[in-house]
Amino acid sequence: MPQNNFSKILLAAVEESLSSLGDSPKQAILFHLEASFKIKKEHIPENITEFAKALEKIFGPGALYLEKLIVKCLYEKLGLEFEDVESRDFLECVDNMKKRLPPKRDM
Repeated sequence: MPQNNFSKILLAAVEESLSSLGDSPKQAILFHLEASFKIKKEHIPENITEFAKALEKIFGPGALYLEKLIVKCLYEKLGLEFEDVESRDFLECVDNMKKRLPPKRDM
């Protein structure tokens, strides 16, 4: 099943954000996600809730930093101005951005 445009952009934002930590840490996180949480990199967008829970289990309170990086990167990729709202939940931010996009019908 082909991913929609938002899923591709979300995955790119996740990868770019993890890359900001360095290639070795990024690879270690992706390995841990797959080995411990059964989340393959290419399936992160469709398992975003499980991905967020896995980040929290891996990093504890530090997951908030990564989630903020991902949201900021996602805003940039979608051409939206980043709204730094501390009270917003990561999953809520992703869902709100997804809803703001017009549906793609061309494929």
